[in-house]
Amino acid sequence: MDEKRAQGCALFSFQGVTSRAAARRGATRGQFALESPLANKPVFSLNDATNNSSVVDTIARLIREGFDGHFARFLDYSRQAQGCFERGDWRGIADINRARIDSYDRRVEEAVVTIETCVSSNNVTADDWSEIKRAYIGELMDHLQAECAETFYNSVACRVLKREYYNNRYIFWRPGLSTEHLQGEQPNFRSHYPGRNQLRRCLLSILTRPRFAIRFDNLRRDVRRLEQAIKEGRPRRWRRQPNYQIQVLNAVFVRNKAAYLVGRTINGDDVDPFIIPLLRSPEGALEVDTLIDQLRDANILFSFARAYFFVAMEVPSAYVSFLKSFMPRKSVVDLYATLGLHKQAKTLFYRMLHFHLAHSRDNFQVAPGVPGMVMLVFYLPSLDFVFKVIRDEFAPPKDMTREQVRDKYQLVKMHDRVGRLADTLEYSKVAVPLDRFDPALLEKLLNETAMNVAVEGDKLVIEHVYIERRMEPLDRYLKTATGGPRKRAIREYGRAIRDLAGANIFPGDMFKKNFGVTRSQRVVFYDYDEICYVTDCDFRHVEQAQDAIGAMAPSSLWSVSDRDVFPATFRPYFFGPGPDADYFEKHHADLYDPQWWREQQAQIKQGEPADIFPYRQKIRFCNRF
Repeated sequence: MDEKRAQGCALFSFQGVTSRAAARRGATRGQFALESPLANKPVFSLNDATNNSSVVDTIARLIREGFDGHFARFLDYSRQAQGCFERGDWRGIADINRARIDSYDRRVEEAVVTIETCVSSNNVTADDWSEIKRAYIGELMDHLQAECAETFYNSVACRVLKREYYNNRYIFWRPGLSTEHLQGEQPNFRSHYPGRNQLRRCLLSILTRPRFAIRFDNLRRDVRRLEQAIKEGRPRRWRRQPNYQIQVLNAVFVRNKAAYLVGRTINGDDVDPFIIPLLRSPEGALEVDTLIDQLRDANILFSFARAYFFVAMEVPSAYVSFLKSFMPRKSVVDLYATLGLHKQAKTLFYRMLHFHLAHSRDNFQVAPGVPGMVMLVFYLPSLDFVFKVIRDEFAPPKDMTREQVRDKYQLVKMHDRVGRLADTLEYSKVAVPLDRFDPALLEKLLNETAMNVAVEGDKLVIEHVYIERRMEPLDRYLKTATGGPRKRAIREYGRAIRDLAGANIFPGDMFKKNFGVTRSQRVVFYDYDEICYVTDCDFRHVEQAQDAIGAMAPSSLWSVSDRDVFPATFRPYFFGPGPDADYFEKHHADLYDPQWWREQQAQIKQGEPADIFPYRQKIRFCNRF
C-alpha cells in the first residue's frame, strides 16, 4: 500500500459483520413468524429513478430509501415487543430481539444488490463515491436519524467498493451532519410540574399517558408508593426550586419481562434519573415495581452486559442526549447499543478509537492476567476496552474450530445477557499502525494468530476482532480485595452463575479468570468459547464406586458424554478449601446439586424465564411497603 493511500485509509472497514452461522440462517429468516410485516416488502427499485436524475443522485437516494426501510422495521419490532410484553409472551420478545439484530444486515444486502446493478451498468468508479457521499448529505438534510443513516451508507458503500481499505473521502468516518436539537413531529419528552400538593396528579399523568393494552392492577396504590419513594429519596436538605420538574420520554422502553417509563427530575442544577419499571402481574395487569432515582441503579439498568431495549423512538440522538444528561459517565457507544442501535455504536467506537490514537502515545500490550487458550487478548492502557483475536491453534483440552468460537459469540449477541454477559463489538478488516504495538505483543500476534493478521506497509491488518469493555479479572481482583468488597465479589460470582442459568446459559469454563468485575462491582462473564444452553446439558450425580475394583475402573466405563455435567465437581473451579470456599458455599451450595440445575431446565422449558431484576431487590416496592 503506497504512502498516499495509507494516509487516506480508515482504521476500520465499515463492512457489517455477520457470522457464518447467521448467514446459514438466512435461508429461513423469511419464514420467521415474528418478522416485521415490512420484511418482504421491497424497499426500493432502480425503476423508481427518473430520467432526469443523475446516477450519483440516484444511488444516494436509493441508499437513503434503504435506510428508511430499515428504520421502519426497527420501529415495528419495538411496537411488536410492547405487544408481547402486554400479552406476557416472553419467548416472543426473545425471538423479536434476534430478528431485529439480523434485520440490519439483510437490509444492507438488499441495498448492495441494487446499488451494484446501478454501479456496473453505469461504470461508476471508486472516485465517484466522493460525489455520492455529497449527494447523500443532501438526502439527509432535516433527517431525524441522520447519524444512523450515515452508518447505513458506510455499510453499503464498503461492501460495494470491495476494498481491503476504504478512503475516508468515500465514507462518513466523521459525522457529516449535526444531530443536536433535532425535533420530530412531537416533542421527544413531556414535562410535568409537580407544584405543592400536586405530586400525585403528576404521577397519575405519567403512568396513564402511555397507551398500554392492559390496565393497572391498583393504580391508586402505585401512585401512593411512587410518591412515598420520591419523598424518601430526597436529600435531607432538599428544597423545591422554581424549575422543579419531571421530564419523561414519550416512548416506552421494553426489555425481557418489563417495560420502563424513563425520565429525569430537574431541580435547580441537579439532574437525576426518574425511571419506573412496570411488570405484568400473573393476572395480566400492570404493576409498578419500584422507582429508580439513584445513579448507580440507572447505570446498572443501562449496562453493557444487558440485552438491548426496544424503543419506538423517532429521534435516536435526542434519546441518547436525554439519557446522558443523568448518566454523564456513560459512553455514547454504550447508549446507542443499549437502545438497540448496535451498528451505530460500532461507528462511534471507530471514530473514538481513531481520535484516541491520534491524541495518545501509549502502545497496545498483552492484557494482564492468565492468557486464554482460545483468544489472544490485548489492550491499550489509556483506553477502557480490550481486543480479542482468535488464536490459530487451541491448546488442549480445547477441542473446537474457529467457526464454532465465532458461533458462540454470535449466540451471546442474540441472547438475553441478564447483566452477566459482556456485549461485544465485532469488526473485520481492522488496520492499525504497526508502531502502536508493543514488540512482545506484535510477536505474539504474528506467531499465534497468523491466520488472522497480516503486515501491509506500516499497518497491521487484523482480519477479525472482538472488542469488549475492560474489566478486572475476578481472580486478580480477589488477590487484593479484603473485607466487605471481597465478600461481595464472592457472592456476586455465585449470583452471576445463577443469573446465567436462569437465562438458559451454562458458562462451561467457570474459572474465576473468565469473570470480570465492573465499575459498579458486578461480576460479569466474558469467555464464551465453551458456553452452551442449560437445556442442552445433562446434569448428573457423580457415581460412587461400590468396591475397590469399581474404584480402579477407567473413567470411560462411566459412560460420560459431551452433554454430561457433574455439579459436584465444581468446587475446584470456584475456591480451594478455606474461608472463601466456606463463604461461597454458605450462599450458593445448591450450585453443587444436579437437582437445582434440573429445576432451572424445567422452568426454562415451560417458557417462563427466571425473574432477574436489573436493580437491587431491596428497592422493589414489594420489599419496601
